[in-house]
Amino acid sequence: MRGIAKVVVALAVLSVTCMPVHEAAAQSAAITIGFITDMSGPYSDIDGPGGAEAIRMAVADFGGSVGGKRIELLVFDHQNKTDLAATKSREWIDQNGVNVLFGGGASAANLAMARVAAERKTPFIVNAAGTTRLTNEDCTPYTIHYAYDTTALARVAGEATVKDGGKTWFILALDTAFGASMTKDATKVITENGGRVVGIARHPAATSDFSSYIMKAQSSGAEILGLADAGADTVNAIKSANEFGVTKAMRMVGMLMTVSDIKSLGLSLTQNMYLTDSWYWDMNAESRAWSKRFFEKMRKMPSGVQAAIYSSTLQYLSAVKATGSTDGTVVVKQMKSSGIHDMFTKDGYIRPDGRMVHSMYLMQVKEPRESRYPWDFFKVIKEVPGERAFTSKSESVCSLWK
Repeated sequence: MRGIAKVVVALAVLSVTCMPVHEAAAQSAAITIGFITDMSGPYSDIDGPGGAEAIRMAVADFGGSVGGKRIELLVFDHQNKTDLAATKSREWIDQNGVNVLFGGGASAANLAMARVAAERKTPFIVNAAGTTRLTNEDCTPYTIHYAYDTTALARVAGEATVKDGGKTWFILALDTAFGASMTKDATKVITENGGRVVGIARHPAATSDFSSYIMKAQSSGAEILGLADAGADTVNAIKSANEFGVTKAMRMVGMLMTVSDIKSLGLSLTQNMYLTDSWYWDMNAESRAWSKRFFEKMRKMPSGVQAAIYSSTLQYLSAVKATGSTDGTVVVKQMKSSGIHDMFTKDGYIRPDGRMVHSMYLMQVKEPRESRYPWDFFKVIKEVPGERAFTSKSESVCSLWK
């Protein structure tokens, strides 16, 4: 009897795993969101546990269900490993009936997830991975790139810095897909505005000792140290630059920095730095009200990415409600036809290439004497319209937009 029981169980499992994806999803009593990102590594402060909480907040605000189906969330730490990200994406869609994937962390992992999602015709919403390839060379009909990308991050801060007199640059970059995209985009912006990149040093992710890289930057004679990295790597690079006294002769520009980075470093080490961001918790009454709710859950203020995750979750759920469907093709079409007006953006829309276009902001870190209360870190120097910040149609090679 035990042997027979084992056979029955095995056949039951086989029948579930072999069921067609859309049939399995249709039979599900839930709408399932899969969130795959860096939950514990160098980029976890950007989205990570806070990103998962932002999704939960959006689900709760939406009422917890759509069309009588409850909304469920699955969370997985891909540890910035491409194979883990792809394997879990495939498993969740095929076996767990996941209706939409949210991605973050390493860009290479997200490029792999995008390929899997496209094969399965599943919406893939990216917030905390920066490479522009997601909506350019590697665009798919199912990828939506929401919070930022390397083009916008480089264009806003890079252009402002060169026009402010920072003509010569040394770029410190992650030796990853994100770092490659950021370096390429930053170099383009700098040279187009009359500046020059005199040196580049690439470092692996999760680097703790930046001394050799900082010494190269110091000896380059450049006026600007451009940071084409993120999360803990950015934090460690800035600490090292201050320890070596680089900031006495060079200005630092953070292509991708968040309020959590400033909290870790303190204003004394980051004051007056230029950076690009998509959103700031203290921009207006609406952003402050949502951030207060987030703070009550996480005991820290949200990043622009975490705000974008909340927004993009609501946009996805609204599309499901409007269409009465979880079919990926139908839902993405609805998302691309709808404007986005919420606490994250008042002027957002999703282009045919999957890029969510919205205003980006040039920020400057406050001096300690300017900060009036906890987490009061940034001054908004300039708002840059999305059409100017992101890749233009003439620059794009995405066949979906051409």
